[in-house]
Amino acid sequence: MAVPKKKTSKARKNTRRAHDFLTAPAISICPQCKAAKLPHRVCGSCGTYKGKEVLDAKEI
Repeated sequence: MAVPKKKTSKARKNTRRAHDFLTAPAISICPQCKAAKLPHRVCGSCGTYKGKEVLDAKEI
């Protein structure tokens, strides 16, 4: 059975885990209704994308 010969230091352990974290999703502002939305997606509150109405506001 493989057993480590030396204790893994805190610096080596934390360096290895440096990319294991969650990032918050980017949020942009809708130019029509000023609501928060994800970039490159249809606005959930007014249904517009790039200044054009894509979805009816009734469907949302």
